[in-house]
Amino acid sequence: MSVSAVATPATSPGEAPFLAAGSLALRELRRFFRQRTRIVGALGQPVLFWILFGAGLGGTFRMPGAAASTGYAGYFLPGVAVMILLFTAIFSTISIIEDRREGFLQAVLVSPIPRFSLVLGKVLGGTLLAVLQALIFIGIAPLLAGLGAVSPVSLDLPLTSWLLATGWMAVIAFLLTSLGYLIAWPMDSTQGFHAVMSILLMPMWLLSGAFFPVPESGWLAWIMRANPLTYGLAGLRRLMTTDTAALSALPDWPTCLAVTFAMAAAVFTADIWLTKHKHVG
Repeated sequence: MSVSAVATPATSPGEAPFLAAGSLALRELRRFFRQRTRIVGALGQPVLFWILFGAGLGGTFRMPGAAASTGYAGYFLPGVAVMILLFTAIFSTISIIEDRREGFLQAVLVSPIPRFSLVLGKVLGGTLLAVLQALIFIGIAPLLAGLGAVSPVSLDLPLTSWLLATGWMAVIAFLLTSLGYLIAWPMDSTQGFHAVMSILLMPMWLLSGAFFPVPESGWLAWIMRANPLTYGLAGLRRLMTTDTAALSALPDWPTCLAVTFAMAAAVFTADIWLTKHKHVG
């Protein structure tokens, strides 16, 4: 895509930054659908995790405060949805390193568009892809359960809950993609990015309550409560859980909203600052 496609002379100064961001987000979508292996990587592995762990732990897991009929597959499903959001954020922001090598990133930086447009375009593109894949997984989850791959899961939710859950996943995806951008921008090696993913992003997901509930006490409980992703996942679990008794152990909605929105805004602001002050070669 040429730099001239990012901002055209026909647009007004007020429209140009958002048109540029939209063009960059659209580029991310096109790139994704042309690279089918990314679809398999971002969606296939989480689905496999859900099936294997759902089948393996289904007979022994009991969620605190939940009814006995609540199986591990149902508990793990929101966690897998967040895992898909995380994986898509990783694959989307690693393209920053590829764009730098190909010279596209340098071309965008010397164009007249503000750095804000670059950040917003990359983050929005990754956010849209992440939410789309998470919705695909949630849509096929009852089918997989019906085929006997895991124990039955209940997703009989009203339309309002589905709309709110989709919007909330977009907020989580925005946070994770912004975090991936923050990590990828100063790097020039995909190997380094994967190393950070292994020691930071994956433990961040594991310690969010996705894989197992937050303990009532102990050092692990403190670490999980300090993890901002814990509150994003708790909010999604509140929207997707039909067993209201199981919600008593989760953080309340005001806390989930405050932590998640504050972190998303803080990381996105850091992305803009880094893009303005950290030059790329």
